[in-house]
Amino acid sequence: MFRLLGILITVLFAAATAVVVWPQFFRLEQTYPFAQVVAARGVVLGIFVVIALLALLLLLARPLRGFAASILIVALLGAGATGIIGATRGFGTSALPDKTETSVRVLTWNTAGEAVSADQIAQEILDQGADIVALPETTEAVGERIALMLREQGHPMWVHHVQFRPDVPDGPQSWQTTVLVSPDLGEYSVIESSQDGTSNTGSVPSVVLMPVDGSGPTVVAVHAVAPRVEEMQQWQSDLQWIADQCPAGDFILAGDFNATIDHMAGLGVEGGDIGYCRDVASRTGNGVVGTWPSSLPPLAGAPIDHVMASQNWTPTGSVVLDDAGGSDHRALVVQLEPAG
Repeated sequence: MFRLLGILITVLFAAATAVVVWPQFFRLEQTYPFAQVVAARGVVLGIFVVIALLALLLLLARPLRGFAASILIVALLGAGATGIIGATRGFGTSALPDKTETSVRVLTWNTAGEAVSADQIAQEILDQGADIVALPETTEAVGERIALMLREQGHPMWVHHVQFRPDVPDGPQSWQTTVLVSPDLGEYSVIESSQDGTSNTGSVPSVVLMPVDGSGPTVVAVHAVAPRVEEMQQWQSDLQWIADQCPAGDFILAGDFNATIDHMAGLGVEGGDIGYCRDVASRTGNGVVGTWPSSLPPLAGAPIDHVMASQNWTPTGSVVLDDAGGSDHRALVVQLEPAG
């Protein structure tokens, strides 16, 4: 009886391990609760290690050795597979390469409203030499203050903004997204469907910027809704909308995707992670470094803030900033070079 129970538990544990390690094989990467579990691969790796250690202790009890050995093998396989995925995507790099004349640096930071001061955001933009800055949950007024500070420091940037329900006084700051773009990239404007919400993410706004003269990348500042139980359908819809914003062409997407690249498994086209766009952090050694929540160590968090670029761009570096400045998100900065 106990032997059959041990076999059943081992089979169930093996099945759960397979789903947790690679839910996209079972098409469960956007399904509750697997979507939430796979978001933090560092935590999953730690749990497998703990289970393996407990199984090692159980090996000391002769009646449980067979059961313990089977659990140990499955846990080690799960830990090994998770570790290989993590090593492929990158457990963290701490510096960007030197900026060249053709480099474009992109910074994304969900500032949690005014949890981060305009001064700190402006200073980080200056320190990082950012050319494009995506600021979900940042108001237009804060964006304009940042731009004034930057102009005084010789680093001018244009401010663009989308707000859902501007008719609601003192609405949540999550209904706003602000983007700053360097004049060196040309003049940009927010497309009408993004501004009026006829084509946008559903609960919190994204911003689609087009170059006025048609030269240069289309820039999309992304903010998808979080995958809470009651928002799963909207979250899936948001991810599909984001994928549609990166067809073949010249595109840079940056912001709070509220999703890891595991969740995007079915949304990539021709080698892209979402649409035709490729995740920069996972190609430059930071794919497993968590950007949320900032209260946890980076490798225990979820990498849900991204910069994605079409094949017009070659990723050359990325860094997740340690100081979240009061936000629950860490900022991500990447460097891109024109391809070819």
